[in-house]
Amino acid sequence: MRLGIFGGTFNPIHFGHLRAAEEVRDKLAIDKIIFMPSGNPPLKVSGLIEASHRYAMTRLATNSNVNFTVSDLEVLKTEKSYTVDTLERLLEIYPGDELFFILGLDAFLDMPNWWQPERLSGMVDFVAVARPGFDPADIGKSPYIKHKEGPGLWVLSSGKRVIHVNITAMDISSTNIRDLLKKGKGIKYLLPETVEQYIYTYKLYSLD
Repeated sequence: MRLGIFGGTFNPIHFGHLRAAEEVRDKLAIDKIIFMPSGNPPLKVSGLIEASHRYAMTRLATNSNVNFTVSDLEVLKTEKSYTVDTLERLLEIYPGDELFFILGLDAFLDMPNWWQPERLSGMVDFVAVARPGFDPADIGKSPYIKHKEGPGLWVLSSGKRVIHVNITAMDISSTNIRDLLKKGKGIKYLLPETVEQYIYTYKLYSLD
């Protein structure tokens, strides 16, 4: 089985996340996308709400798609959540399955600053999703790249691959949604209605 691991704070999850996951699933013939809301990320994230709320919103946003599921693996941890530890656990949970770690192109290029990046680069294949302002050719400049194998495809020194995927550009961000809420502006059509109602019900993001 081909599984896509899509991690993030999802603070909150929105249509940009959902569309990116669906396009990656379709283009790479992935059987299921596992959304992985972060629990206690190593780096401080401004305006990050409780993991339980972010997990609940991700469940609400994805439950209508049979090809999406949500993991609480990181949410249940009290200690810092490092990607290398999460992937190690997932490889134990899904032995024999083919795992693809989905992240933005900018995040992939920042991997040298992650915890144990050399070990991380040898664990799974990576899907680097296009991001505005970032050139896919820069993937080849990563210190973990061995060579380019074809259009949008690189091989890491570990033998694992990096696959670049272009997706539909959507000018939606969690930061913008939080800013709109703080200003008392509407957020309809930026995220699923169930998530919007959850935010208002629990008065998240400094809502009065």
